[in-house]
Amino acid sequence: MTLPRPLSGAAAFVLSGVLAAVLCLTSAGPAAAGPTGLRAADPSVLRVGGTYVSVESTGDGIAVRQAPSTDALASAPARRIWSDTRNLGEIWAPEITTDGGRFHVYFSAGRGAAHRMYAISSATADSGYTAETKLALPEDKWAVDGTLFTFGGQRWFVWSGWAGDTDVEQNLYIVRMSGPTTPTGARHIISQPRESWERVVGNPFVNEAPEAVKDPDGRLHIVYSANGSWSDHYCLADLRLRAGGDPTYVWDWYKSNGCLFGSHRETMMAGWDPTLYVDGPGHHSFVLLNGDIGTSPPAGPRFPLMFHAVPKGTPYSWENRHWYTGTFCWWGGTAYRRADVPGPTTDTGWGLKFFE
Repeated sequence: MTLPRPLSGAAAFVLSGVLAAVLCLTSAGPAAAGPTGLRAADPSVLRVGGTYVSVESTGDGIAVRQAPSTDALASAPARRIWSDTRNLGEIWAPEITTDGGRFHVYFSAGRGAAHRMYAISSATADSGYTAETKLALPEDKWAVDGTLFTFGGQRWFVWSGWAGDTDVEQNLYIVRMSGPTTPTGARHIISQPRESWERVVGNPFVNEAPEAVKDPDGRLHIVYSANGSWSDHYCLADLRLRAGGDPTYVWDWYKSNGCLFGSHRETMMAGWDPTLYVDGPGHHSFVLLNGDIGTSPPAGPRFPLMFHAVPKGTPYSWENRHWYTGTFCWWGGTAYRRADVPGPTTDTGWGLKFFE
């Protein structure tokens, strides 16, 4: 008997993508998907064993919740872990992760053009945090929405910031880190809001809220929010690093050709549908074990996702944003295309599908 030869190359990738798509579309995902009942923005959630840990701004400080499920976070007590005793200003979008056996929370603080990134850390999730440390990001410009991750054996920090000292647009930057709070070397721009679908709402145009995740082929993705958070055009889009690419080289990144999670069909990437129940989904959190992208999910079933949005039928405003539990899965054979820039015009690999 002659055994069939295994598929290889592009054929194997297409088949794996098809099987992953079937599992994605038939997987029920978490039973508690939908609104959490928590009226808040900018969720950041990770899992530690069987406990889900979230962090949020209280306006003049930061609080942590812990619960046995993402849906239960809304009813869990919010325990304050840090207060703005130095009157730094507005406290925005804290992000929680782990590194070296400690919890690290990164947040932006300041007023107007003074916003900069800070960090606190503790051995436990809900108490014992250090005083804040200002991150010495290169060029010391306006910075928000920063987060730490490790890829290729190197720590990285990615954030949204200004090129100069005025609010023209928000770009995404990346820098190497020699420790959880120690940037090293120059900052490198990896995305600007220059595509038509991410310039529907401006003043300024924005790329913000970057979140790292690793696909089944081990390639790095930075999923970010585009269009103004004050608009129901707010959406999620993807940056995918080419195979073997350099995270600091802008042309090694390929951008999705539209929103992958949004509420307006005209801004969606071809083959992706707008939301049915919410407007302006964005500023998400991949709910990873210990916040480690090394635990990013494989191809196949759906996995938990947190994001904020406004229920359809409700006036869109910051005050009406709620945390939602959704799901995502990997979508194989997804081509991102570009023109008039260095490097190949098309890159094919894993994309992401998001579900309310």
